[in-house]
Amino acid sequence: MNIKSAQFIKGVIGPDKIFENGKPQMAFIGRSNVGKSSVINSLTSQKDLARTSSFPGRTREINLFLINNSFYLVDLPGYGYAKIPEARRREIEALINWYFFVSGYEQKQVFLIIDAKVGPTSADLEILRALEEYKKKVVIIANKIDQIKPAEYDQQFKKITGLIGNHKIIPYSAKKNLGLKELLKQLL
Repeated sequence: MNIKSAQFIKGVIGPDKIFENGKPQMAFIGRSNVGKSSVINSLTSQKDLARTSSFPGRTREINLFLINNSFYLVDLPGYGYAKIPEARRREIEALINWYFFVSGYEQKQVFLIIDAKVGPTSADLEILRALEEYKKKVVIIANKIDQIKPAEYDQQFKKITGLIGNHKIIPYSAKKNLGLKELLKQLL
């Protein structure tokens, strides 16, 4: 199965009836500049569906994309970037916390995107543990595998697996579409 249609529906910053219309929600979360928008664009084969930027903190609301007229791909703002104003960082953290843990909205799956070269950071592990505590179904997308030297690949994934625990990990490269079929299979 492929993604035949993908369209931006709206950005939200709080409760919205769209979350209650019965369409499944597939949420994408990760640190700022880990490649969330690039992963979404590679998945949908649309270069500019999700806006990408080298400037961290570009996504400031929860963006909803309707996929195949059957489910929402939910793009959350990135967390953990230290160079944005403290008040802005708190707003992002509150929005993420509200969506996952307070709103009561159900996510069919949560895709936590990490930087495969860096490995999971303390911020990644913190959000992962919170998602686990709330019994969310989490899949890890280890993006940017194209930046790992072949000789270091196995060792890096042993490290990632050891820190992540018992979650499915999809090695991915948004830049080269590596792992695309596996991610589509998991998503669809």
